[in-house]
Amino acid sequence: MRFPFTGVIPVDKPVGVSSRGVVDAVARALRMKAVGHAGTLDPLASGVVIVCVGSATKLVDYLHALPKHYSATFLLGRSSPSDDLETPLEEEADPLRPSPLDLDAALPRFRGEILQRPCTYSAVHVDGKRAYRLARKGQPVELEAKPVRIERLEITGYAWPRLGLDIICSSGTFVRAIGRDLAAALRTTAVMESLVRTAIGPFTREASLPLDAVVLDTARAALLPAVAAVPDLPRMMLAGELLDRAVRGGLVELPPESPEAVAAVDESGDLVGILKRHASGSARLRPNFRGVG
Repeated sequence: MRFPFTGVIPVDKPVGVSSRGVVDAVARALRMKAVGHAGTLDPLASGVVIVCVGSATKLVDYLHALPKHYSATFLLGRSSPSDDLETPLEEEADPLRPSPLDLDAALPRFRGEILQRPCTYSAVHVDGKRAYRLARKGQPVELEAKPVRIERLEITGYAWPRLGLDIICSSGTFVRAIGRDLAAALRTTAVMESLVRTAIGPFTREASLPLDAVVLDTARAALLPAVAAVPDLPRMMLAGELLDRAVRGGLVELPPESPEAVAAVDESGDLVGILKRHASGSARLRPNFRGVG
C-alpha cells in the first residue's frame, strides 16, 4: 500500500497526555490512519515519543530495541501501590535516611544485566489481563522478575527525601521499579515523583517536535525517513536486477558475517525493507516496503 507519508517523528510529550494522544495528534495533522508509536510513556511522564507513520509502523519492534534515556526523581520514605504518585501515598513513620555514601554503595548492584520484578500497576499481562486492571480491583497480582539491562544509573541530586537519577536502560525496564528496589536495598521505600524520557537511541528530546506545535507543516518538516528507525542495523545497497528480485519477494545472498537482519536501501539511501536471514543463509525482505510481504 502506498502512503502519502512514511517515516518517524520524534515528539516531545508533555505531562498529562497519553502516548495514544500523541499518535492521534499526528494522525489528525497528516490526515492518516496508519500511525502508531514505539514505546508507551505514561501520562504522568514527559519526553520523547517516537511516532511511526505509514509503512514505518512495521518498524516498531526495531525502535523498541533502542536504549531509553530517562531523568527521574523519587521521594524516599514513601510508598504507593503504583510505585508513583498515581495512587495514594503512605509515609513511613520513622524512615531510615540513607547517606550519599549509602546510595553510592548500593547503585552497582542495579547496573548491567539484572532481574527486575515489573510494577504491579503496569500493562503486563497476567492470565490474559492487564496487571493494573487486576490491581485496581484489589485482586492479588504476582509478577515474575525478568531480565533487563541498566546501562547507566547515576545520582543527579540528593536532598532527603528527594533523589534524582540519570538512567539509560533497555526496553521493558520499569524506572519506577528501579527506585522501588534501590530504596528497598537501603531498608526504606520510594515512589517516583517525576519522569522525563530524554532520548530513545539517537532521538533526543531537544530535537523532538513539541506536541502543541504538531500541525501539517511542522509534522511534514519533522518527518524523518524510515531508515532512521533502524540506526543500529548494517545497511546493504540494492540496485538493478538485485533490487527487482528483492522487491518481488526473491531471495538475496548476505555476506556470511552479516547479522540476522540488515537494512536494505536503494541507490538514493531510501529504505526498501529489512532483509531477514533464513536457515539457508539467504535473506528475504520482511517487511518489504515496495513489493510483497
